[in-house]
Amino acid sequence: MDPIVIAVITGVLGLVCAGFMAIYVLGKEQGSEKIKEISAAIHEGAIAFLTSEYRILAVFVVGVGIILGVIPNLGLWVALSFVFGAICSGLAGWIGMNIAIRSNSRTAAAVQKSLGQGLKVSFRGGTVMGMCVVGIGILGLSILYFVFHNNPDFLKIIPGFGFGASSVAIFARVGGGIYTKAADTGADIVGKVEKGIPEDDPRNAAVIADFVGDNVGDVAGMGADLFESYVDSIIATMTLGMIAAFSTTLGKLVPNEATAWFLPMMVAAGGIIASIIGVFLVRVGGKAEMGALLNALRRGTFSASILAAAFAALAVYFLDANWGIFWAILAGLVAGVLIGESTNFFTSYAYSPTLRISEASQTGAGTLITRGFANGLMSTLPPIIVVAIAIIVAHHFADIYDVDIDRLRCRIPGTSLKAVSTSLVMALIHPSRRIGFRTPISASSRLAWR
Repeated sequence: MDPIVIAVITGVLGLVCAGFMAIYVLGKEQGSEKIKEISAAIHEGAIAFLTSEYRILAVFVVGVGIILGVIPNLGLWVALSFVFGAICSGLAGWIGMNIAIRSNSRTAAAVQKSLGQGLKVSFRGGTVMGMCVVGIGILGLSILYFVFHNNPDFLKIIPGFGFGASSVAIFARVGGGIYTKAADTGADIVGKVEKGIPEDDPRNAAVIADFVGDNVGDVAGMGADLFESYVDSIIATMTLGMIAAFSTTLGKLVPNEATAWFLPMMVAAGGIIASIIGVFLVRVGGKAEMGALLNALRRGTFSASILAAAFAALAVYFLDANWGIFWAILAGLVAGVLIGESTNFFTSYAYSPTLRISEASQTGAGTLITRGFANGLMSTLPPIIVVAIAIIVAHHFADIYDVDIDRLRCRIPGTSLKAVSTSLVMALIHPSRRIGFRTPISASSRLAWR
């Protein structure tokens, strides 16, 4: 079977999984009338915000597309690729956010029954975004391949897709982030300090605005951001693979041009299958402890990572690529998992760093700020070390690509494939954790907890 056909099939499977998760979430009860009222206000604001943002973004995309189209060295096809990438990225964010804002009230109702039910609804609501990102991403790249792979300027055309996705990511991520921070600050200062309204109380209109910004920035914006990273990783790997295929100094990392195209798509396809399986392994009983939540999410992450590594090995084997590429992919997967575990350690209240911050708060604001700031600084060390080791390992096994530009020798580590496989798993597991467990923090869910 043609590898691109396999990529298309897995992309469709990802979207089918997203549809199944959406149906599951929408089939759950929404809770009390008060929860429905608050959730409806957040829903109305988020849709209005994103609609206005996309109108402005559409003007920008069309304008940049026209500019790209008239530049002689780029032309019409690059412009169309750019617009297509922007549309795909915006579509993924729109679908994901629509389900996320509807899962707010349903998560609130579910956690009243048990922690396990709350996790299931919340996580599956976030999974819709994760699956839309990878499904639409790999389908978009497959369409471009089918249309332009015989075009001699294919390597010039396909980066436009990633450029378009990046444009949406900037608007959605930053626009929503600025909005939510402004609303959060307004809610705190005016409501809590001046009027004595409790924090995150839905009677404060700024709190609703804050949660609107959370949905736009942390759901639609993060989805667009991940979409851009996902497709750009695949495109960059294709480009570097082409360099390796025609290089006389790199050995034979990839045997031919076809493998340079197909290998990143096959790794991506395997990651989608692994992620679908990983989602269904995330479950927890009724034990309401942070440790149970972390273990459930950890099980899904580890399982998906192991399966992604196995599928990557199969892709390397059947496409007759150098096995050093597989070890580079594995280095990226391990690095991603370790960074996730490091984040859990420094941010979960089940572990000592956060507990020490809590203890410091008992002796005053000064010790609290100092301890919190020190904890934040220390949390950056493990990721830096892990990333450095991963780059060294990937460089050792997958070599480097040398590019001469005006006497400047730029060494590009041969680690892009590791980014692909890391994104495949984490684009589902970690965004789902953030998106899914963002919902219990909403006003409706806080009301349910009270």
